[in-house]
Amino acid sequence: MEEELAELGKTVVWEKFSAEGLDMDYTLLLPASLASKILLCLERDVQYFSGNNAQVKVFGKWHPIPRQQVAFGDPGLFYTFSGNTIPAVSWPPLLIQIRDMLHRITGHYYNFVLVNRYRNGDDHIGEHRDNERGLDPASPIASLSLGQAREFVLRHGAVRKKIRDKRDIPPVKVLLQHGSLLMMNPPTNEIWYHSLPPRKSCPGVRINLTFRKLLQNS
Repeated sequence: MEEELAELGKTVVWEKFSAEGLDMDYTLLLPASLASKILLCLERDVQYFSGNNAQVKVFGKWHPIPRQQVAFGDPGLFYTFSGNTIPAVSWPPLLIQIRDMLHRITGHYYNFVLVNRYRNGDDHIGEHRDNERGLDPASPIASLSLGQAREFVLRHGAVRKKIRDKRDIPPVKVLLQHGSLLMMNPPTNEIWYHSLPPRKSCPGVRINLTFRKLLQNS
């Protein structure tokens, strides 16, 4: 698998998604056979968080995350969101290989990856922005999707405002396919909210790897 990953990136064709304050690049990066191999390895080897690390705080109350989650990264790193602090587990060899492949293709080095596993179409992630304090604001987030294709929905922050003069900006929707890579470039995460809504018509397992550059925690 390492040799197959090393061969990637010679002819990457990107599709650009642009709107007011939104800049994203999308490509079907992995051949289906390689994407399936990686998915099987992750299904076999990855253990997801439980207990407190599998909860988020919403309106002051703790709730189970409606998906499975774990994080890997450089020593000492952690990620704080929705009232929870996620520690980085040491990098496994496969994710090191994928991280290095992304560095070669995108030119960006990532020191942290958040792994979300959606067990079926009921699992989802609510509308939010990845603009937490610990993230490097100059670095894009690289989102690698494996398994069940799911719709990724983005809404401009001005549309969410509960005011009379809120903006009429249409949402942006991207079908994240098996083996696809989505680069969420600045300033997208400062302005646009994104979600992966429930989809009864998408019963298969999906694993999403979001590679991020975190500032060194002090």
